Amino acid sequence: MASWRYDGLDRGGVESSGVVVASDRASALRMVQSRGLTPLKVESDEAPVSAARPAVKKPTKSQASLTGSTQINLPNWMTLGPRRPTLSRSDMSNLVRELATAIEAGLPLMQALKIVRKQAPGKSQPVILDALIEKVEAGQPLYEAMKAYGAPFDDMIIGMARAADASGRMPEILHQLADLLDRAVELKRELIGATVYPMIVASLILASVTLLVTVILPQLMIPLAGQPGMVLPLPTRILLSFAWFMSNFWWLLILLTFGAIIATRNWLQDAEHRRMKDYALLKTPLLGKLLRDVAVARFTRTLGTLVSAGLPILQSLRITKDTLGNAVLMKAIEEVEEKVTTGQSLAEPLERCGFFPPLLIQIVNIGEKSGRLESMLLHAATAFDRQVNSSIKIFTKSLPPILLVIMAIIAGFVLAGILMPLLQLQSALGG
Repeated sequence: MASWRYDGLDRGGVESSGVVVASDRASALRMVQSRGLTPLKVESDEAPVSAARPAVKKPTKSQASLTGSTQINLPNWMTLGPRRPTLSRSDMSNLVRELATAIEAGLPLMQALKIVRKQAPGKSQPVILDALIEKVEAGQPLYEAMKAYGAPFDDMIIGMARAADASGRMPEILHQLADLLDRAVELKRELIGATVYPMIVASLILASVTLLVTVILPQLMIPLAGQPGMVLPLPTRILLSFAWFMSNFWWLLILLTFGAIIATRNWLQDAEHRRMKDYALLKTPLLGKLLRDVAVARFTRTLGTLVSAGLPILQSLRITKDTLGNAVLMKAIEEVEEKVTTGQSLAEPLERCGFFPPLLIQIVNIGEKSGRLESMLLHAATAFDRQVNSSIKIFTKSLPPILLVIMAIIAGFVLAGILMPLLQLQSALGG
Protein backbone atom coordinates (compact mmCIF):
# COMPACT_ATOMS: atom_id res chain seq x y z
CA MET A 1 0.00 0.00 0.00
CA ALA A 2 1.17 3.53 -0.76
CA SER A 3 0.07 7.06 0.05
CA TRP A 4 -1.40 9.18 -2.74
CA ARG A 5 -1.83 12.93 -2.50
CA TYR A 6 -4.81 14.32 -4.43
CA ASP A 7 -6.39 17.62 -5.44
CA GLY A 8 -10.07 17.58 -6.37
CA LEU A 9 -13.23 19.60 -6.91
CA ASP A 10 -16.53 18.99 -5.14
CA ARG A 11 -19.90 19.44 -6.84
CA GLY A 12 -19.89 23.14 -6.00
CA GLY A 13 -16.55 23.69 -7.73
CA VAL A 14 -14.59 24.14 -4.45
CA GLU A 15 -11.08 22.71 -4.47
CA SER A 16 -9.91 20.36 -1.72
CA SER A 17 -6.85 18.19 -1.19
CA GLY A 18 -5.81 15.29 0.98
CA VAL A 19 -4.13 11.90 1.13
CA VAL A 20 -5.52 8.41 0.51
CA VAL A 21 -3.88 5.03 0.97
CA ALA A 22 -4.24 2.63 -1.96
CA SER A 23 -2.35 -0.11 -3.74
CA ASP A 24 -2.15 1.74 -7.07
CA ARG A 25 -3.18 4.99 -8.76
CA ALA A 26 -6.40 3.58 -10.21
CA SER A 27 -7.56 2.54 -6.75
CA ALA A 28 -6.62 5.97 -5.42
CA LEU A 29 -8.74 7.58 -8.15
CA ARG A 30 -11.75 5.46 -7.18
CA MET A 31 -11.32 6.36 -3.51
CA VAL A 32 -11.22 10.08 -4.32
CA GLN A 33 -14.33 9.75 -6.50
CA SER A 34 -16.12 7.85 -3.71
CA ARG A 35 -15.71 10.98 -1.55
CA GLY A 36 -17.82 12.93 -4.03
CA LEU A 37 -14.85 14.71 -5.62
CA THR A 38 -13.69 15.10 -9.21
CA PRO A 39 -9.93 14.36 -9.13
CA LEU A 40 -7.69 17.01 -10.66
CA LYS A 41 -4.36 15.50 -9.63
CA VAL A 42 -3.43 12.20 -7.98
CA GLU A 43 0.27 11.68 -7.29
CA SER A 44 2.30 9.32 -5.17
CA ASP A 45 3.22 10.87 -1.84
CA GLU A 46 6.57 9.10 -1.94
CA ALA A 47 9.72 10.41 -3.63
CA PRO A 48 10.13 9.06 -7.17
CA VAL A 49 12.57 6.20 -7.49
CA SER A 50 15.68 6.68 -9.53
CA ALA A 51 14.59 4.09 -12.09
CA ALA A 52 11.77 6.36 -13.14
CA ARG A 53 14.16 9.12 -14.09
CA PRO A 54 15.32 9.39 -17.69
CA ALA A 55 18.83 8.26 -18.39
CA VAL A 56 21.44 11.00 -18.63
CA LYS A 57 24.01 10.68 -21.37
CA LYS A 58 27.55 11.83 -20.87
CA PRO A 59 28.55 14.86 -22.95
CA THR A 60 30.85 14.42 -25.90
CA LYS A 61 34.26 16.03 -25.89
CA SER A 62 33.12 18.67 -28.37
CA GLN A 63 30.22 19.62 -26.09
CA ALA A 64 32.49 19.84 -23.06
CA SER A 65 34.99 21.99 -24.90
CA LEU A 66 32.28 24.45 -25.89
CA THR A 67 31.10 25.08 -22.35
CA GLY A 68 34.16 24.29 -20.30
CA SER A 69 32.02 22.28 -17.90
CA THR A 70 29.98 19.13 -17.77
CA GLN A 71 26.64 19.29 -19.58
CA ILE A 72 23.56 17.12 -19.48
CA ASN A 73 22.23 16.06 -22.85
CA LEU A 74 18.55 16.93 -22.71
CA PRO A 75 16.09 15.26 -25.06
CA ASN A 76 15.66 16.94 -28.42
CA TRP A 77 12.19 18.27 -27.65
CA MET A 78 13.51 20.08 -24.54
CA THR A 79 16.22 21.90 -26.45
CA LEU A 80 13.93 23.32 -29.09
CA GLY A 81 12.52 26.12 -26.92
CA PRO A 82 9.86 28.13 -28.69
CA ARG A 83 10.56 26.25 -31.94
CA ARG A 84 9.08 22.98 -30.71
CA PRO A 85 7.23 21.01 -33.39
CA THR A 86 3.49 21.45 -33.46
CA LEU A 87 0.51 19.83 -35.20
CA SER A 88 -2.44 21.00 -37.20
CA ARG A 89 -5.94 20.45 -35.85
CA SER A 90 -6.48 17.61 -38.32
CA ASP A 91 -3.27 15.81 -37.36
CA MET A 92 -4.08 16.27 -33.67
CA SER A 93 -7.47 14.68 -34.23
CA ASN A 94 -5.87 11.66 -35.91
CA LEU A 95 -3.33 11.32 -33.10
CA VAL A 96 -5.98 11.46 -30.38
CA ARG A 97 -8.22 8.96 -32.20
CA GLU A 98 -5.35 6.48 -32.71
CA LEU A 99 -4.48 6.72 -29.02
CA ALA A 100 -8.12 6.22 -28.02
CA THR A 101 -8.41 3.16 -30.28
CA ALA A 102 -5.26 1.61 -28.81
CA ILE A 103 -6.49 2.12 -25.23
CA GLU A 104 -9.95 0.85 -26.20
CA ALA A 105 -8.29 -2.37 -27.37
CA GLY A 106 -7.15 -2.96 -23.79
CA LEU A 107 -3.61 -1.59 -23.89
CA PRO A 108 -2.24 0.42 -20.95
CA LEU A 109 -1.61 4.10 -21.62
CA MET A 110 2.16 3.78 -21.85
CA GLN A 111 2.03 0.85 -24.26
CA ALA A 112 -0.61 2.65 -26.35
CA LEU A 113 1.61 5.74 -26.59
CA LYS A 114 4.58 3.65 -27.69
CA ILE A 115 2.56 1.80 -30.35
CA VAL A 116 1.22 5.06 -31.75
CA ARG A 117 4.79 6.39 -31.67
CA LYS A 118 6.06 3.50 -33.83
CA GLN A 119 3.67 4.33 -36.67
CA ALA A 120 3.66 8.12 -36.25
CA PRO A 121 3.96 9.89 -39.62
CA GLY A 122 5.93 13.03 -40.41
CA LYS A 123 8.57 14.74 -38.31
CA SER A 124 6.47 16.48 -35.65
CA GLN A 125 4.40 13.59 -34.26
CA PRO A 126 7.38 11.41 -33.22
CA VAL A 127 8.98 14.32 -31.34
CA ILE A 128 5.74 15.21 -29.57
CA LEU A 129 5.03 11.59 -28.64
CA ASP A 130 8.58 11.15 -27.33
CA ALA A 131 7.96 14.11 -25.02
CA LEU A 132 4.68 12.67 -23.77
CA ILE A 133 6.17 9.18 -23.26
CA GLU A 134 9.06 10.58 -21.23
CA LYS A 135 6.75 12.53 -18.93
CA VAL A 136 4.29 9.65 -18.48
CA GLU A 137 7.14 7.23 -17.77
CA ALA A 138 8.29 9.61 -15.02
CA GLY A 139 4.90 9.22 -13.34
CA GLN A 140 2.99 12.24 -14.64
CA PRO A 141 -0.60 11.93 -15.92
CA LEU A 142 -1.14 12.42 -19.64
CA TYR A 143 -2.76 15.86 -19.25
CA GLU A 144 0.23 17.15 -17.25
CA ALA A 145 2.59 15.88 -19.95
CA MET A 146 0.52 17.74 -22.55
CA LYS A 147 0.49 20.91 -20.44
CA ALA A 148 4.26 20.75 -19.96
CA TYR A 149 4.81 20.49 -23.73
CA GLY A 150 2.55 23.41 -24.62
CA ALA A 151 1.24 24.02 -28.15
CA PRO A 152 -0.46 22.27 -29.91
CA PHE A 153 -2.13 21.13 -26.67
CA ASP A 154 -4.53 23.96 -25.81
CA ASP A 155 -6.83 24.34 -22.79
CA MET A 156 -9.61 22.29 -24.36
CA ILE A 157 -7.36 19.31 -25.16
CA ILE A 158 -5.70 19.41 -21.74
CA GLY A 159 -9.06 19.73 -19.99
CA MET A 160 -10.49 16.75 -21.88
CA ALA A 161 -7.39 14.68 -21.13
CA ARG A 162 -7.74 15.62 -17.45
CA ALA A 163 -11.39 14.57 -17.50
CA ALA A 164 -10.45 11.29 -19.20
CA ASP A 165 -7.84 10.59 -16.52
CA ALA A 166 -10.14 11.52 -13.64
CA SER A 167 -13.26 9.71 -14.83
CA GLY A 168 -11.62 6.43 -15.80
CA ARG A 169 -13.31 6.62 -19.24
CA MET A 170 -10.17 7.37 -21.21
CA PRO A 171 -11.12 5.79 -24.59
CA GLU A 172 -14.63 7.23 -24.65
CA ILE A 173 -13.58 10.77 -23.79
CA LEU A 174 -10.61 10.74 -26.16
CA HIS A 175 -12.98 9.69 -28.96
CA GLN A 176 -15.23 12.62 -27.98
CA LEU A 177 -12.22 14.94 -28.15
CA ALA A 178 -11.30 13.62 -31.60
CA ASP A 179 -14.89 14.21 -32.78
CA LEU A 180 -14.73 17.76 -31.43
CA LEU A 181 -11.45 18.43 -33.24
CA ASP A 182 -12.84 16.90 -36.46
CA ARG A 183 -15.87 19.18 -36.29
CA ALA A 184 -13.64 22.22 -35.79
CA VAL A 185 -11.56 21.24 -38.85
CA GLU A 186 -14.70 20.59 -40.92
CA LEU A 187 -16.18 23.95 -39.94
CA LYS A 188 -12.99 25.77 -40.86
CA ARG A 189 -12.93 24.08 -44.27
CA GLU A 190 -16.57 25.01 -44.87
CA LEU A 191 -15.84 28.65 -44.07
CA ILE A 192 -12.79 28.70 -46.33
CA GLY A 193 -14.74 27.03 -49.12
CA ALA A 194 -17.54 29.56 -48.73
CA THR A 195 -15.18 32.51 -49.23
CA VAL A 196 -12.91 31.19 -52.02
CA TYR A 197 -15.23 32.07 -54.92
CA PRO A 198 -16.15 35.56 -53.63
CA MET A 199 -12.49 36.34 -53.03
CA ILE A 200 -11.57 35.27 -56.57
CA VAL A 201 -14.35 37.48 -57.97
CA ALA A 202 -13.21 40.42 -55.84
CA SER A 203 -9.59 39.96 -56.96
CA LEU A 204 -10.59 39.91 -60.63
CA ILE A 205 -12.71 43.04 -60.16
CA LEU A 206 -9.81 44.87 -58.49
CA ALA A 207 -7.31 43.82 -61.18
CA SER A 208 -9.63 44.79 -64.04
CA VAL A 209 -10.48 48.20 -62.63
CA THR A 210 -6.84 48.95 -61.83
CA LEU A 211 -5.74 48.05 -65.37
CA LEU A 212 -8.54 50.08 -66.95
CA VAL A 213 -7.97 53.19 -64.86
CA THR A 214 -4.17 53.25 -64.82
CA VAL A 215 -3.42 52.17 -68.43
CA ILE A 216 -6.38 52.60 -70.78
CA LEU A 217 -8.12 55.65 -69.33
CA PRO A 218 -5.11 58.03 -69.44
CA GLN A 219 -4.44 57.15 -73.11
CA LEU A 220 -8.01 58.13 -73.97
CA MET A 221 -8.52 61.17 -71.77
CA ILE A 222 -5.21 63.03 -71.74
CA PRO A 223 -5.47 64.00 -75.47
CA LEU A 224 -9.00 65.30 -74.83
CA ALA A 225 -7.80 67.42 -71.94
CA GLY A 226 -5.56 69.34 -74.36
CA GLN A 227 -8.48 70.43 -76.57
CA PRO A 228 -9.26 74.19 -76.42
CA GLY A 229 -12.07 74.98 -74.01
CA MET A 230 -12.34 71.39 -72.87
CA VAL A 231 -13.03 70.98 -69.13
CA LEU A 232 -13.04 67.36 -68.02
CA PRO A 233 -15.96 66.25 -65.79
CA LEU A 234 -15.39 65.51 -62.10
CA PRO A 235 -15.48 61.68 -62.42
CA THR A 236 -12.85 61.85 -65.17
CA ARG A 237 -10.59 64.13 -63.13
CA ILE A 238 -10.88 61.79 -60.11
CA LEU A 239 -9.93 58.78 -62.20
CA LEU A 240 -7.00 60.59 -63.87
CA SER A 241 -5.74 61.74 -60.46
CA PHE A 242 -5.90 58.15 -59.22
CA ALA A 243 -4.02 56.95 -62.33
CA TRP A 244 -1.36 59.65 -61.85
CA PHE A 245 -0.93 58.68 -58.17
CA MET A 246 -0.62 54.99 -59.02
CA SER A 247 1.93 55.71 -61.75
CA ASN A 248 4.16 57.94 -59.65
CA PHE A 249 3.60 56.92 -56.02
CA TRP A 250 2.73 53.22 -56.15
CA TRP A 251 5.55 52.60 -53.67
CA LEU A 252 3.89 54.95 -51.19
CA LEU A 253 0.69 52.92 -51.46
CA ILE A 254 2.64 49.75 -50.60
CA LEU A 255 4.27 51.47 -47.60
CA LEU A 256 0.91 52.77 -46.40
CA THR A 257 -0.59 49.28 -46.73
CA PHE A 258 2.17 47.67 -44.66
CA GLY A 259 1.97 50.53 -42.15
CA ALA A 260 -1.78 50.05 -41.81
CA ILE A 261 -1.33 46.31 -41.23
CA ILE A 262 1.29 46.88 -38.51
CA ALA A 263 -0.76 49.64 -36.88
CA THR A 264 -3.86 47.43 -36.88
CA ARG A 265 -1.97 44.56 -35.27
CA ASN A 266 -0.60 46.85 -32.58
CA TRP A 267 -4.05 48.33 -32.02
CA LEU A 268 -5.53 44.85 -31.60
CA GLN A 269 -3.00 43.98 -28.91
CA ASP A 270 -5.23 45.80 -26.43
CA ALA A 271 -8.08 43.63 -25.07
CA GLU A 272 -10.59 46.47 -25.26
CA HIS A 273 -9.73 47.14 -28.91
CA ARG A 274 -10.17 43.45 -29.73
CA ARG A 275 -13.62 43.55 -28.15
CA MET A 276 -14.50 46.61 -30.22
CA LYS A 277 -13.41 44.80 -33.40
CA ASP A 278 -15.27 41.61 -32.52
CA TYR A 279 -18.40 43.54 -31.55
CA ALA A 280 -18.34 45.31 -34.93
CA LEU A 281 -18.00 41.94 -36.67
CA LEU A 282 -20.97 40.54 -34.74
CA LYS A 283 -23.08 43.52 -35.87
CA THR A 284 -22.08 43.18 -39.53
CA PRO A 285 -24.98 41.98 -41.73
CA LEU A 286 -24.70 38.33 -42.85
CA LEU A 287 -21.20 37.92 -41.45
CA GLY A 288 -22.31 38.70 -37.88
CA LYS A 289 -25.05 36.06 -37.95
CA LEU A 290 -22.64 33.49 -39.35
CA LEU A 291 -20.06 34.24 -36.64
CA ARG A 292 -22.69 34.03 -33.88
CA ASP A 293 -24.04 30.70 -35.18
CA VAL A 294 -20.53 29.25 -35.38
CA ALA A 295 -19.71 30.42 -31.84
CA VAL A 296 -22.99 29.09 -30.40
CA ALA A 297 -22.53 25.67 -32.05
CA ARG A 298 -18.94 25.44 -30.81
CA PHE A 299 -19.93 26.60 -27.30
CA THR A 300 -22.79 24.08 -27.06
CA ARG A 301 -20.83 21.06 -28.30
CA THR A 302 -17.68 21.82 -26.29
CA LEU A 303 -19.59 22.49 -23.06
CA GLY A 304 -21.74 19.38 -23.51
CA THR A 305 -18.69 17.22 -24.19
CA LEU A 306 -16.78 18.53 -21.17
CA VAL A 307 -19.73 18.18 -18.79
CA SER A 308 -20.46 14.66 -20.06
CA ALA A 309 -16.80 13.82 -19.42
CA GLY A 310 -17.29 14.60 -15.73
CA LEU A 311 -15.76 18.08 -15.45
CA PRO A 312 -17.51 20.52 -13.07
CA ILE A 313 -19.59 23.20 -14.78
CA LEU A 314 -17.27 26.04 -13.72
CA GLN A 315 -14.16 24.36 -15.08
CA SER A 316 -16.05 23.44 -18.26
CA LEU A 317 -17.06 27.08 -18.74
CA ARG A 318 -13.45 28.24 -18.34
CA ILE A 319 -12.23 25.79 -20.98
CA THR A 320 -15.14 26.47 -23.34
CA LYS A 321 -14.59 30.23 -23.13
CA ASP A 322 -11.13 29.90 -24.70
CA THR A 323 -12.52 28.04 -27.74
CA LEU A 324 -15.00 30.73 -28.86
CA GLY A 325 -12.55 32.91 -30.79
CA ASN A 326 -14.49 36.13 -30.14
CA ALA A 327 -13.49 38.57 -27.37
CA VAL A 328 -17.07 39.82 -26.86
CA LEU A 329 -18.47 36.31 -26.38
CA MET A 330 -15.51 35.34 -24.16
CA LYS A 331 -16.25 38.33 -21.93
CA ALA A 332 -19.91 37.30 -21.81
CA ILE A 333 -18.95 33.78 -20.68
CA GLU A 334 -16.69 35.28 -17.99
CA GLU A 335 -19.69 37.16 -16.62
CA VAL A 336 -21.79 33.98 -16.81
CA GLU A 337 -19.07 32.14 -14.89
CA GLU A 338 -19.09 34.79 -12.15
CA LYS A 339 -22.85 34.50 -11.78
CA VAL A 340 -22.74 30.70 -11.65
CA THR A 341 -20.04 30.94 -8.95
CA THR A 342 -22.47 32.89 -6.76
CA GLY A 343 -25.03 30.09 -7.02
CA GLN A 344 -27.18 31.21 -9.95
CA SER A 345 -28.30 28.78 -12.62
CA LEU A 346 -26.53 28.73 -15.96
CA ALA A 347 -29.58 29.72 -18.02
CA GLU A 348 -30.25 33.10 -16.33
CA PRO A 349 -26.88 34.81 -17.01
CA LEU A 350 -26.76 33.29 -20.52
CA GLU A 351 -30.11 34.94 -21.25
CA ARG A 352 -29.06 38.30 -19.78
CA CYS A 353 -25.87 38.58 -21.84
CA GLY A 354 -28.01 38.78 -25.01
CA PHE A 355 -25.68 36.94 -27.41
CA PHE A 356 -27.15 33.44 -27.21
CA PRO A 357 -30.37 32.30 -28.94
CA PRO A 358 -33.57 31.59 -26.96
CA LEU A 359 -33.48 27.92 -28.00
CA LEU A 360 -30.15 27.41 -26.23
CA ILE A 361 -31.42 29.22 -23.11
CA GLN A 362 -34.50 27.00 -23.01
CA ILE A 363 -32.46 23.81 -23.50
CA VAL A 364 -30.02 24.77 -20.74
CA ASN A 365 -32.89 25.64 -18.40
CA ILE A 366 -34.65 22.31 -18.99
CA GLY A 367 -31.36 20.40 -18.77
CA GLU A 368 -30.48 21.94 -15.40
CA LYS A 369 -33.91 21.20 -13.96
CA SER A 370 -34.01 17.63 -15.27
CA GLY A 371 -30.37 16.79 -14.44
CA ARG A 372 -29.66 15.89 -18.09
CA LEU A 373 -27.72 19.01 -19.07
CA GLU A 374 -24.89 17.23 -20.91
CA SER A 375 -27.13 15.05 -23.10
CA MET A 376 -29.41 17.96 -23.99
CA LEU A 377 -26.43 20.16 -24.86
CA LEU A 378 -25.05 17.50 -27.20
CA HIS A 379 -28.44 17.07 -28.88
CA ALA A 380 -28.73 20.86 -29.22
CA ALA A 381 -25.23 21.02 -30.70
CA THR A 382 -26.39 18.86 -33.62
CA ALA A 383 -29.25 21.29 -34.29
CA PHE A 384 -26.92 24.29 -34.09
CA ASP A 385 -24.49 22.59 -36.48
CA ARG A 386 -27.33 22.39 -39.01
CA GLN A 387 -27.99 26.07 -38.40
CA VAL A 388 -24.33 26.81 -39.11
CA ASN A 389 -24.54 24.92 -42.41
CA SER A 390 -27.63 26.95 -43.30
CA SER A 391 -25.88 30.23 -42.41
CA ILE A 392 -22.87 29.26 -44.51
CA LYS A 393 -25.11 28.57 -47.51
CA ILE A 394 -26.88 31.92 -47.07
CA PHE A 395 -23.54 33.70 -46.76
CA THR A 396 -22.17 31.90 -49.82
CA LYS A 397 -25.25 32.65 -51.94
CA SER A 398 -25.47 36.30 -50.83
CA LEU A 399 -21.85 37.37 -51.15
CA PRO A 400 -21.43 37.02 -54.98
CA PRO A 401 -24.50 39.24 -55.74
CA ILE A 402 -23.21 41.83 -53.28
CA LEU A 403 -19.85 41.80 -55.05
CA LEU A 404 -21.60 42.10 -58.42
CA VAL A 405 -23.48 45.18 -57.20
CA ILE A 406 -20.20 46.71 -55.99
CA MET A 407 -18.58 45.86 -59.33
CA ALA A 408 -21.50 47.45 -61.19
CA ILE A 409 -21.16 50.66 -59.16
CA ILE A 410 -17.41 50.85 -59.79
CA ALA A 411 -17.82 50.02 -63.47
CA GLY A 412 -20.58 52.62 -63.79
CA PHE A 413 -18.34 55.28 -62.25
CA VAL A 414 -15.46 54.38 -64.62
CA LEU A 415 -17.81 54.30 -67.59
CA ALA A 416 -19.18 57.72 -66.64
CA GLY A 417 -15.62 59.03 -66.43
CA ILE A 418 -14.97 57.83 -69.99
CA LEU A 419 -18.28 58.68 -71.70
CA MET A 420 -18.97 62.08 -70.18
CA PRO A 421 -15.98 63.86 -71.81
CA LEU A 422 -16.67 62.08 -75.12
CA LEU A 423 -20.28 63.29 -75.08
CA GLN A 424 -19.09 66.74 -74.08
CA LEU A 425 -16.64 66.77 -77.01
CA GLN A 426 -19.35 65.58 -79.42
CA SER A 427 -21.67 68.32 -78.23
CA ALA A 428 -18.93 70.93 -78.70
CA LEU A 429 -18.13 69.73 -82.21
CA GLY A 430 -21.79 69.57 -83.13
CA GLY A 431 -22.31 73.12 -81.84
